Amino acid sequence: MNHEIFAAIGEALTKGEEVALVTIVSSNGSTPQRVGAKMLVYADGRTVGTIGGGCYEHDALGKAREALRHRRPVTAKYDLNDDFAEETGLVCGGQMTVFIEPLEAPPALYVFGAGHVGYYLARVASEAGFELHVVDDRAAFANRERFPFAASVVVEDIPTWLAQAALPASAYAVVVTRGHRHDLDALEALAARDLRYLGLIGSRAKVARIYDQLLSEGRATLEQLSRVHAPIGLDIGAVTPQEIAVSIAAELVAVRRGKATAIADASLRWMPKTNVPGAP
Repeated sequence: MNHEIFAAIGEALTKGEEVALVTIVSSNGSTPQRVGAKMLVYADGRTVGTIGGGCYEHDALGKAREALRHRRPVTAKYDLNDDFAEETGLVCGGQMTVFIEPLEAPPALYVFGAGHVGYYLARVASEAGFELHVVDDRAAFANRERFPFAASVVVEDIPTWLAQAALPASAYAVVVTRGHRHDLDALEALAARDLRYLGLIGSRAKVARIYDQLLSEGRATLEQLSRVHAPIGLDIGAVTPQEIAVSIAAELVAVRRGKATAIADASLRWMPKTNVPGAP
């Protein structure tokens, strides 16, 4: 059975899907499965393999989905002698411990803008284990000579490219283009997407102007913008492009490792200035 699970893991990671591996790591007494038995759990609740069935497997499945959401491993212990087991009519009596480990391929990071910040961010994030994709409409900036470590380098108008590109829900997207209009157009194209992380570079004043324009023109909703990390990056007092890149990379890692939320808090980062319906 384990060979089927390992094959499923390889297929899921190749597709960019996140899965959690549930493994029995210890057992005492009579248990339905032995140490080493495994079950693979997908984010939507699908499973491959089994750790023995019953309500404890259902409980482990729920914990596995939680582990995927928080991207943190979990250890769970089950006593098959107690009422927990009796609910399903299990006749075995013993204890077992399972280890639940979230698994993911190197997360895809899309850097929209290949200028100074985008360049340094790509370098740092690549070293941190992200799979880099760089998009910019300037061939002088977006090219293989500058980004030899990127999985892809695209030279095209960003909104035009996004109109036909499918980004996985597990992707991270960073908008660091060369100006207000390009940032606004890129954010409009990304705001409605279901992404792990979406960040926009700029001061609070610049972010407020972009948000106000998108909202007033009906090009994005307040709910969509509330998910954007803006101003982007952890507040470390960054000034230079290199320091700003470090602050952004640190936030990406914090989200990836479950140390920061993937959903930004608009009430802390930005408040709308215009009288937009539904705005606080």
